[in-house]
Amino acid sequence: MEVVASLPADTQLSRVAERVRRIEALGYDTVHVSETVRDPFAVCALALEHTSRLTVRTSMVVAFARSPMVTAYSAWELARFSGGRFQLGLATQVRGNIVGRFSMPWSDPAAQLRDYLDSLRAIFGSFATGEPLSHSGPHYTFDRLQPYFRPGPVDVPAPQLWTGGVNRRMCVLAGERSDGFVTHPTNSHPTFLRERVLPALREGADRRGRRDGGTRVVVVPKAITGGDDRTVAAARERARSEFAFLYSTPAYRRTLETLGLADLGDRLTRMAREQHWNEMPQTVTDDALRTLVPQGTYAQLPAVLESWYGGTCDGLSIDPPEDPADDDEFADLLDRIRAIPERPVR
Repeated sequence: MEVVASLPADTQLSRVAERVRRIEALGYDTVHVSETVRDPFAVCALALEHTSRLTVRTSMVVAFARSPMVTAYSAWELARFSGGRFQLGLATQVRGNIVGRFSMPWSDPAAQLRDYLDSLRAIFGSFATGEPLSHSGPHYTFDRLQPYFRPGPVDVPAPQLWTGGVNRRMCVLAGERSDGFVTHPTNSHPTFLRERVLPALREGADRRGRRDGGTRVVVVPKAITGGDDRTVAAARERARSEFAFLYSTPAYRRTLETLGLADLGDRLTRMAREQHWNEMPQTVTDDALRTLVPQGTYAQLPAVLESWYGGTCDGLSIDPPEDPADDDEFADLLDRIRAIPERPVR
């Protein structure tokens, strides 16, 4: 099982080196770099420079905020710089952010992301071979790449393309076109994976006629953990606030409906609309959290995660402990998580 850490979104460039060195020393396989308040490619460059083994994957670059050509140049150079340790994760974001925050057009996000992925593969192919660039899709057309603007081949494979998403169309698209798929915390429950996500991925793979083993799946369950019961309890309170906010968004309610908790989503959405932010966390009871999120001490968590995810996914994301004094115990936990069986070969 691949073990993944997420670099905190507030990581300033001056702190990237120390944080990724610690992540690598703990024994993680991969670090995820988000796009929230910092340029993800600048963060990735530093992360790659200051590690030697770690895979660095964007999770996720906001695709529609930039041209596929701009993204391709950044990804190609990071692949060259890292010797193949960079992977490109892309997602659509939501309409409000694309239109209001980035001032970019929004139409059919699943179809546009499909064309975006196809564009990237065409561009990578032209970079690698020097053949003329020719891609014509419903959203993007690329037919010009003079020799002066070609970065030239790299001696490693083109970056893997990963996607993320919540709804069925994005899962089907990932099965068709993506090397890997990263779940959102709100669609990471094993029941939702088995009933919704994995069947949609298989549908996409079958539609495409893929024979390459299919799309890898990394799950982000936001597990609640700590060295002892007291720290687990403190982590539970932080998780209660985060999940109250996440599940107040109607688009993220599908897992609640699947698990018979639709009423909880209705209450949270209503409270958010009425701006009762401080009251929302207490609406997410301990019983609801136990249903939604795996939890346990460092000693207990690997067995809990295996019971939830063994044979269901290919990777698990779990954040490093806040206190470096826990690092030795946490490194042992990661070794035990790595031993959890992945999905059977597709």
